[in-house]
Formats: sequence, structure tokens, C-alpha cells
Amino acid sequence: MPSVLNVSAYLFTPIDDPVVLRHLLRARAVDAGLKGTILLAEEGINLFLAGEEQALRGFLSQVTADERFSALTAKESWSVDQPFRKMLVKVKREIIRMDRPAVRPATGRAPAVDPETLRRWLDLGHDDRGREVVLLDTRNAFEVDYGTFDGALNWGIERFTQFPDAAAAHRDDLSGKTVVSFCTGGIRCEKAAIHLREEGVDAYQLDGGILGYFEHVGRAHWSGDCFVFDEREALTPGLAPREVDA
Repeated sequence: MPSVLNVSAYLFTPIDDPVVLRHLLRARAVDAGLKGTILLAEEGINLFLAGEEQALRGFLSQVTADERFSALTAKESWSVDQPFRKMLVKVKREIIRMDRPAVRPATGRAPAVDPETLRRWLDLGHDDRGREVVLLDTRNAFEVDYGTFDGALNWGIERFTQFPDAAAAHRDDLSGKTVVSFCTGGIRCEKAAIHLREEGVDAYQLDGGILGYFEHVGRAHWSGDCFVFDEREALTPGLAPREVDA
């Protein structure tokens, strides 16, 4: 039976002391026997952690006790083995690099679409206003190869910093449509939706990303698995590590 709890979470929130916070969080994570990665920047926090359930939940409770992180919500999955080798806490310029300093989610999110609403739109073939819904995959091309929404746009980017240029090149194709950007856990599509709206596109983000969609909806309108950045490699729509034939 799977006994290792895996969580991913992010929150755009101002952090004025990421270096000091780095040492505190690393000490707490090591004491709890956790492994994974925590990224800190002045714009927020992004974490991928795994460990014994009680220890990991206790660590998250300590994090969310800080009012800056009170809104942090984790997406959960389980594995038989520990999928990380080390416990790393890093300070970065951005918790997800886009190289667009004007895009600041902490000052205001783009509108979000919850998984159940997105499924209903896809079942109908249009949104509640009768407009065409375009799903836009904001992940890197190799991630898309593992699986994506049926009919989703994929611009074939190799890194997220290429997204703004790709958006400029394809902006006219999105005109007059309801665009829902999506990514693994929500962090990239949150920035992507803000940037698209600044470019005049009627863009929304999939709340909770692909993993949130799997949790609430399952595999409806999805083909394949979802790549994750740990030794599990990919998760099925049931949030279980995919099985690879020997």
C-alpha cells in the first residue's frame, strides 16, 4: 500500500526575507524527515515535498501558520517509495521564471475556472456564453508528450520564458474565444493567463492545474498521463504513479 504522502503547492505572496526563510524552512523540513524542493522568491513560494504523512502535514501546518502563507493549499498524491533524493531549499529570482517583471500574480490573479466548470464546458462544446473554449497547454513540449487535454493547443515551447513570444505570435488565433490556460499544478498557467489578458485575450486559468482537475474530475477529456518533476516521472488521472512496462 502506498504510504508516502506527496504534496505540491505554490502561492504568490510577497516575501521580503527569502534568504532568512530558506534556513528556517530547510531546518524544519529536515527535522521532519522530508525530501523534495522548496523554491522561494520575493514573489512567493513553490514546493514539492514527500514524506511520512503526519510529519508532512505537521510541516505544512507550520508553514501556513505564517500569515503570508495562510492561503497555501496543497495537492496530494501517494506513492510506495520516496520520489525525491534530497531536501533542497533554494532562493530564486522567480518561483516560476517568465522574465516578465510586470506580471505579478500577488497583486491580482487572472480569473480562474474550476475543474467541474471546465468539464461542463467541454461536455457542452462551449462556455456559458456560447463561445468557443480553447484549451492552452502552457507546459514545455516534452511534458505535453506524456499527455494533455483532447484538442488542446500546444505551442511547442522548450521553456516557459518562451511563452510571451509564442503568445504574441498566436494572439490573433485566440481573438473572440474563451481561452483556458493550464499546467501541472497551476503556477505557470496563473502567470500565463495574466500575460494573455494584458495582451487583450479573454484568458482564464484552470484552478489547481492538471493535478487539481484529476482530483476533482478524473480523466474526462484527457488523454495520457501528467509529467511530474520527481522520480515517479508521471501520474495517471487517478493520481497514481504510472506503470511502465519492463
